[in-house]
Amino acid sequence: MNCIGQTLGEGFALYHGDCVDVVRGIPDKSIHYSIFSPPFSSLYTYSNSPRDMGNCRTDAEFFEHFGYLISELSRAMKPGHNVSFHCMLMPTSKERDGYIGLRDFRGDLIRAFQSHGFIYASEVCIWKDPVTAMQRTKALGLLHKTVRENACMSRQGIPDYLVTMRAPGDMVDRVRHGADYPVQKWQKIASPIWMDIDPSDTLQYQSAREHDDERHICPLQLEVIRRGVELWTNPGDVVLSPFAGIGSEGHVALQMGRRFIGVELKNSYYQQAARNLHAALRTTADLFAEV
Repeated sequence: MNCIGQTLGEGFALYHGDCVDVVRGIPDKSIHYSIFSPPFSSLYTYSNSPRDMGNCRTDAEFFEHFGYLISELSRAMKPGHNVSFHCMLMPTSKERDGYIGLRDFRGDLIRAFQSHGFIYASEVCIWKDPVTAMQRTKALGLLHKTVRENACMSRQGIPDYLVTMRAPGDMVDRVRHGADYPVQKWQKIASPIWMDIDPSDTLQYQSAREHDDERHICPLQLEVIRRGVELWTNPGDVVLSPFAGIGSEGHVALQMGRRFIGVELKNSYYQQAARNLHAALRTTADLFAEV
């Protein structure tokens, strides 16, 4: 595996390196499910590495590099199995884009996957409180002052999305939940809008007991990961996150009895992810010890 370093544990492999290089070393048709939060083009700066997709100068450059990853995912995924990614619409700015509005980053990602043969299979809208967003970002369109003085410049809050793409090819290994899968649970997950996701339900809060622990800029809520893993995998399946961050996807996958492969470029995130994955194993062992 082409990587800087690696951490191996019972049921998981975590690699420190470039996600394209690492995923290129994964065998064909071996991944049951992939879930991740990709860099939002150049919205956030995660590291100074030239290999960091978040450091791309333009959206065209970002999607060129992201396309290499999609190509490897198309090869590594089991046919007919799913890739889920977290995303949002991107606010534009007068200084950077020449206008104040929104850019369809979600649609750009969907089209990028479709260009490599993936099928646009599903998506869910994750509600976010516009008041909290206004207080955090001071976005012009969310300010009450804007409504009073120039309402045409006001807008609604920006939700998150979990978009799911199906890998091309005929499915061989089906995911089965059986007749005892509760219909109430399915009706909740099948809703096109998840109103009940707690924005603070993230690994950074659970792992932040130590002052020096690495904080992730944009962590994915654990319940979102949990629903994707439960719905689209069987116990023992392999879950992949090419942008592992501090290990949220792996933490959930291991606790749910799945195996995990993660890749993270930023060293401090990688080190924290390794600690979080080992902690997940200890927690799982404690749960079984209590049974």
